Amino acid sequence: MSSPFTISMPSLLSGQGIDVASTVQQLVSAASVPEQAWETQQQTIQSQEGVINEINTDLTSLQASVNALKDPGGALKGVTVNSSNSNIVTATATTAASFGSHVVVVNKLASTASAYSTETGLTASSTLGNGSFTLTIAGQTQTVNLNNQTLSQLAQSINSMNLGVTASVITDSVGAHLAIMANSSGAAAAFTIDGTNAPALGLTQGSPGNDASVSIDGVAVSSATNTVSGALPGVTLQLQGASPGQEVQIQAQADTQSATQAVNDFVSAYNNVIQLLNSQFAVTQNSGGANTTSPLESDPTARTVQQQLLSFMTQNFGSNSQFPTLASLGISMNDDGTLTVDNTQLNAAVANNYSSFVDFFQGSNGLATTLSSQLTQLTDPIKGAFYVDLNGLQDTYTSLQNQVNNFQDYINSQQQLWMQQYTQLNVTLLEWPFQQQEMDALFGTNSSSNSNK
Repeated sequence: MSSPFTISMPSLLSGQGIDVASTVQQLVSAASVPEQAWETQQQTIQSQEGVINEINTDLTSLQASVNALKDPGGALKGVTVNSSNSNIVTATATTAASFGSHVVVVNKLASTASAYSTETGLTASSTLGNGSFTLTIAGQTQTVNLNNQTLSQLAQSINSMNLGVTASVITDSVGAHLAIMANSSGAAAAFTIDGTNAPALGLTQGSPGNDASVSIDGVAVSSATNTVSGALPGVTLQLQGASPGQEVQIQAQADTQSATQAVNDFVSAYNNVIQLLNSQFAVTQNSGGANTTSPLESDPTARTVQQQLLSFMTQNFGSNSQFPTLASLGISMNDDGTLTVDNTQLNAAVANNYSSFVDFFQGSNGLATTLSSQLTQLTDPIKGAFYVDLNGLQDTYTSLQNQVNNFQDYINSQQQLWMQQYTQLNVTLLEWPFQQQEMDALFGTNSSSNSNK
C-alpha cells in the first residue's frame, strides 16, 4: 500500500519541519476508509427504507379502495332515489333500501300549532295589566296570568312554565305581538288557546297543528313531521307540498355513479402501486452514460409482490359467467401492467346487469373479497412482507451505526496519538540544524565544506 503522504529526506533535514496538522489529517483520511464504506451502506439503507415506506403507503391506499368495493354497505350498495315531482316530495335512501318504484300522494303537510296576539300599538315593554288566558295541550289546560307584566316578561314567564310551547315577541309595523309556537309539529303537540280573559292581547289561534297525511302505494300513512321514515325500508320521504290526488313516482335504484367511481378509484390506486414497483426494476443511464439502478432492484419482496399483483389482475373470479374477468367489465391491462378503464363498457355493464357486477367484486371468491384478504396480510404492520424488510434494514442500519461509533472512537484516539508523535517529530526536525552545528563545532568539521570535496 502506498503512503497517503510523502516527506523527502532533504525536506526533513531542511530545518523547516513538517505540517503536523496536514500530515495527521492525511493519516486520519486514510484510516477512515472503512467508516466511509459503512456510511455509504447506511445511505443505501435509508433510500431503501424511503421507497418501502412509499410502497406501504400506496398498498394501504389500494387496500382502502378494495375494501370500499368489498363493503356490503359501501359504494356498490349505494341507492339513489328520483322523484317525478320534487315540488311535492323528494326522497333519500340508505343501503337498506330495495330497488323499485313507489306511488306517493301527499294529501296534507304536517303543521305546527301556533297563536299570536292581534292588539296593535304595543311594545315589548308595554304593561299588560291583569287578566289571563288558557292553553290546552294534550287534554291538559294551563292558565297563564298576565300579572301586570310587560310583553317581554310574559313571554319569559310562559317559557319558564315548560308547557311544550315557545313564546317570543315579534315586532311589525303596527307594534309588538306575542307569538306562541308548539315545540314540535303534528297533532300530538298541538294546542288550543282561549284569550277571552286577556283582552289586552287579542289572542287568536294561528295554525291548528296537524299530522301529515300521505298515501304510499295506496296505504294511508300519517306523520307528525314532513319527514316520513320507516314506511318504506331504507327510504326517507321529505314532503315539500300538498297536492291531494296527484301521484308522484318515487324510483329507488342503484347508485351507479358511485359504483363506477369506486372502480376507477381502485384502478388508480392499483396503478400507483404497480408503477412504483416497476420503477425499482428499470435500468437508467446517468449523465455520464453509466447504468444506474433503483434502491430495491435486488429486493426479492418487491419482485414477488409485483408478480403477484400482475397475476391477480388477469384471473377469473368465482362462478360469475356474466363478468368473469376485469376485461369483461372494460378494464384492460397495459404492457407495463397498469390498468385502463373503458368507462363506456363499464357503465354498460353496471346498467345492464348490476347484480352480476356486484357479485364480481363481492362474491365469496370475488375480486375485492379475495384481494382484500391478501392485502391485509401484506400490509400487516408486524408480519407484512415489506414491514419485515424494514425491520431487517433498521437492524442492519443500527449495527452499522454501532460500528461507525466504535470506529470513530478509535480514530479519535489515534488522531490524538498521531498529533503527539508528529508534534515531537516536528520539534526534532526543527532543532536538527542547531544540533548539526553543535556537532560540527565539537568535532572541528564543517558539514558544508565536507560536502564540497
